[in-house]
Amino acid sequence: MSVVVAAVIVGGIILTVYSTANAYSTVNGENSWNGFVGWTNSSGMAGTQGWPRGGMRGRGCFGFVEVSDEFKDNVVNIAKNDTDVQNLLNDGYNITGVRPIIKTIVEGDGSVVTKATSAIVMLEKDTSHASVWVDVENAKVTEIVILTRTVIEKP
Repeated sequence: MSVVVAAVIVGGIILTVYSTANAYSTVNGENSWNGFVGWTNSSGMAGTQGWPRGGMRGRGCFGFVEVSDEFKDNVVNIAKNDTDVQNLLNDGYNITGVRPIIKTIVEGDGSVVTKATSAIVMLEKDTSHASVWVDVENAKVTEIVILTRTVIEKP
């Protein structure tokens, strides 16, 4: 029994880490997530320090986490109700993805519950990217991180 519980816990941890680092989704019919992964992975940018650096970051053995339209719509609606997010959208930012943050909890009785308790809404505008951290359980935005990339090309 303890081996099964340990396997479930390890599996939950792997799923949580992998899904956080590799969720791929579409918003408004566009698949734009792959180009956005680079600035949010293991470098500590956008408050994501601790995501894995290696093998599971790509299209690893587990595949992508599929996010339902209902979950995406709920997360996007929560984000759009925040005045700072409204200002970003009015300023020309576009929603390019929704990444669930999956949490696995071992209850007192040993049962394991895995749930997407929060999510990150990805926004883009020209060379700027924003990540909007949404607490789904409390229906509120908890953090917004905006990064701007400046490229100086030299001949």
